[in-house]
Amino acid sequence: MADAALSVRIQQGFQEEVDETKLLDCMKCGFCLPACPTYVETKNEMHSPRGRISIMKAVREGDIPFDDSVEEALDLCLGCRACEPACPAGVEYGSLLESARNVISREKNPTIKERAVKHTAFEHLFKDQWKMNSLVGSIRVYQRSGMKSIVDKLQLTRVLPEILSELESVMPEIQKRQYTAQSQNSSKRNFKVAFLSGCLMNTVFSKTNDSTILLMERLGCEVVEPKGQACCGALHGHSGELESAKENAKRNIDLFLEEEVDFIVNNAGGCGAFLSEYDHLLKDDPNYKELAEEFSNKIIDISSLLSKLDLFNYTLKTKNQEQYVLTYQDSCHLRNVNRVFEEPRDILKSVHGAEYVEMKDADQCCGSAGVYNLVNDEMSMKILDRKMTHVEDTQAQIVITSNPGCLLQMKLGIKRAGLENEMKALHIVDFINDYLEIQI
Repeated sequence: MADAALSVRIQQGFQEEVDETKLLDCMKCGFCLPACPTYVETKNEMHSPRGRISIMKAVREGDIPFDDSVEEALDLCLGCRACEPACPAGVEYGSLLESARNVISREKNPTIKERAVKHTAFEHLFKDQWKMNSLVGSIRVYQRSGMKSIVDKLQLTRVLPEILSELESVMPEIQKRQYTAQSQNSSKRNFKVAFLSGCLMNTVFSKTNDSTILLMERLGCEVVEPKGQACCGALHGHSGELESAKENAKRNIDLFLEEEVDFIVNNAGGCGAFLSEYDHLLKDDPNYKELAEEFSNKIIDISSLLSKLDLFNYTLKTKNQEQYVLTYQDSCHLRNVNRVFEEPRDILKSVHGAEYVEMKDADQCCGSAGVYNLVNDEMSMKILDRKMTHVEDTQAQIVITSNPGCLLQMKLGIKRAGLENEMKALHIVDFINDYLEIQI
């Protein structure tokens, strides 16, 4: 139970930061309900978008005090934003949720453990790429030294929380980056692009980054990869750490706008959505408002760039004439924020030697949602298990996605369903690079 003073502070914070006009946009029509994964699982109105908006409004107006039930309702939201395209009134639910979480994070007195975790994550790992590289480098040593084999054999991960043990088991073999962008003949290029390499993508999924640059260059792009990039800030923003997110945004804007490029490319759906909303994040900053708009207007997901490069009009064939059944799991933010969903499907449908099968509810969240599967693991696994029933129905051999969190979650779902010998999960770029021949 929250104390009265905290409740007053949060009410005042909501009045200052949670936009009343946006709250009143909600007509309570209920179109969001079947789009919301947590409502689908619980059938509890407090766990629906319109229910959470009603709670925010009631706290803001002082009709109810802030307490543990309010915090639980907001924390249980995945932030997938599937409610936004479903909403006929165009309610900006994502910005309301971020504002509310920002107030709660600022006004609550965190425990020592919470303070330590946030400080380590947001002030070090996701702020300093060298520290992220060092941590992931340690994991690479652990994987390659034989320690992982010993740990697996002795089942030592059983001492960890179950979700951490399961995620450790599906972690990819970590590699160092092998490839950097090469200078191109500018007279032959299609576009000049800057590549945002990201945090986890550039460490845990470094091979995918290498494949992304190789593919863009092969299709005629001149690629630059600015040094000194910061984390996009998505995890900060979704966790109520908006000031830290703004710091990272400003650093990336300064760095990337030095480059005269047609597009700023990313290959992680969750990152891309946050990058495309830097203009909203910094709308009240007179020094960065216009720069943020310029930056956001140049953001493009790799599948959208491949579409602009007419990849699906080339002859795409599976290597060695292999035959595959494919399906696609949407990255929530790529679909719901950036409205990118046809482009990856167009590519997959054009592959000779592959049959594309659309998954039921492919647009619904897989339950990963940043660190959601760590902090709300019970709900995350319920959502994942429901997702896997639809995956199995496709009889696909390869599940394609476009976001690192989704990729790990789908790998975990495949393992939990006992399907490791029947299917695998791949990032769309790795599928194109490793499984296809492109006749240009």
